[in-house]
Amino acid sequence: MKGDDDDRDRSHGQDGPGHRRRPGTRPGDGEPLHAAGAAVAINYFPDAAGDNRRLAEAAAGSLGDRGWAVPADVCDPEQVAAMMAAIAGRFGPLDIVVNNAAILRDRTVKKMTDDEWQSVVDTNLGGVFRVCRAALPTLRDGGRIVNLASISGVMGFFGQANYAAAKAGVIALTKVLSRELAGRRITVNAVAPGVVLTDMGKSIPEESRAAMLASVPLGRFGEPDDIAHAVLFLASDLAGYVTGQTLHVNGGWWG
Repeated sequence: MKGDDDDRDRSHGQDGPGHRRRPGTRPGDGEPLHAAGAAVAINYFPDAAGDNRRLAEAAAGSLGDRGWAVPADVCDPEQVAAMMAAIAGRFGPLDIVVNNAAILRDRTVKKMTDDEWQSVVDTNLGGVFRVCRAALPTLRDGGRIVNLASISGVMGFFGQANYAAAKAGVIALTKVLSRELAGRRITVNAVAPGVVLTDMGKSIPEESRAAMLASVPLGRFGEPDDIAHAVLFLASDLAGYVTGQTLHVNGGWWG
């Protein structure tokens, strides 16, 4: 990956806000980027109980002085702007932005409320838009943006109209941004995980997980590192000619 004047890359990654969890990733996503030389800022939603802060600070603390936990609700543009200013003040210009904040509010369309629809779309798609917009002034030319989409955004799972629509929107937004930022040599790509054994993945009922597993040709669910390493590839110089693409990390699950 590209270094700067003190031989460190600057990376920003979103942690899951509040009850917002990430379907394919975890606070430790920064570990591969950190190991490759990046300074990593981990965003968290400042929940009242302080659970997210503790998790984010523990993850950032494991990265030493090149890790930092910073609060912001990605649904609030002012908080997002303040977060970006704080990150730039601490680490300098950004090289990499990873968007992975997400929530679930699963329900059939017939029973879904307007709030259940809007909260998911506003977080899972609107959050990506707000973070990218706020990051652009401090993201270096030649930088990287990696957005977390989902297999649900491609296949459209039952009871996930809000989530699937938002994640499909992330894929489309990724394509648009790749065109708009090509003049600055900033690549923009997405990773679409299948079922991954995070807390969210493990919360799926055992019977449902067994049915899903039967559809995965590789015969196993993903691990967080499977996703983190895909992100690392897209953030690296190895993917310098890759932009506007969605990397499907799902064990071959297509139906």
